[in-house]
Amino acid sequence: MKLLSLTKDKTTLGEKLVIKEIQKNIQEWMQRIPVVVLGSGASVPHGIPGMWHLGQHLISTKLPQICSSEEHTKGWQEFLSLIETTDLESALTKVNVTTEVTQHIVNSTWHFLNASDLNVYYNVLADRQLLPLSKLFKFLLSGTMREVNVVTPNYDRIAEYAAESAGFCAFSGFNFGYIGERAQNPHPVIIQNNQRLRTVNVWKVHGSFGWFFDSSGVVVSVPPMHQLPPNLSPVIVTPGVEKFRKTHDEPFRSTIQNADRVMGNASAFLCIGYGFNDSHLQPRLIERCKNHEVPLILITKEISSTAHDFFKSGDCKKYIAIENFEGGIRYFTEEDPSGVIVKGVAYWELDNFISLFA
Repeated sequence: MKLLSLTKDKTTLGEKLVIKEIQKNIQEWMQRIPVVVLGSGASVPHGIPGMWHLGQHLISTKLPQICSSEEHTKGWQEFLSLIETTDLESALTKVNVTTEVTQHIVNSTWHFLNASDLNVYYNVLADRQLLPLSKLFKFLLSGTMREVNVVTPNYDRIAEYAAESAGFCAFSGFNFGYIGERAQNPHPVIIQNNQRLRTVNVWKVHGSFGWFFDSSGVVVSVPPMHQLPPNLSPVIVTPGVEKFRKTHDEPFRSTIQNADRVMGNASAFLCIGYGFNDSHLQPRLIERCKNHEVPLILITKEISSTAHDFFKSGDCKKYIAIENFEGGIRYFTEEDPSGVIVKGVAYWELDNFISLFA
């Protein structure tokens, strides 16, 4: 592993060193208008709790009265025992819970995480420059491109807030309005003053806080709200076995198909806070990088072991992976697979990363 030494002017030298090593490729790959892949690490800096905190919250919840019989409590107790020694997804994958308990998990997840999403919404209303993603979208849509594609397993609406606060349309597969029905056209063209508006497409493969099944089983998209609407059920896929069952149904099936389509045509990938652990996104991303040598950039607080395995496999021929390291960064490339440490910079953070090319 290389360690790049510093002088008194740490930041300036650090910037020069990073520019010399990786900035040229970053600038070139960002000009390709990459597909943006947002993992949970892209939301945590804005106050959205991660999976560990969600697991702790679920432990503290009580099953509703409808789940008082042993039929329901058996699987729930198994889950409570497992989560003491393993992560949330593993615990939910190893147990079979009833439909009613699953609904309790879905509703509890929505209540817990949606509150943090609303805080982001209010903060963005007060400060339209708050989200670094807005700055990223402005760069990607500053030329002739009329749309940018975001793929994410996150439920939150940070990408949508960022797009609209930057002056763009945010499309997630539903018609616009207070009660949005599923759009029949995955490529809507929005015209204003005889010009096509620039649009950020957000393909949310695990659902959204704003999606609900109504009493007829029809999916609708609604604005941010504090409470679950009466007689409506959140359309989110929680970790575990349920993730594989529900994603065969709408709206997940169409959303995953659209995500596959844009990833299959990607000229580059920018992954933000993504751990490379999602079975719905991995195959197409790996295939695109392996068979077409599409470049990939990863910025995250800590590169996951799964991501390291992917880079070491040789399937990704062109990559730059940047993580936090003692107040600076450590980056990995196909030329430096063991990593290079640069102190004095924090280019794993999106706002700082953008300064390398915008």
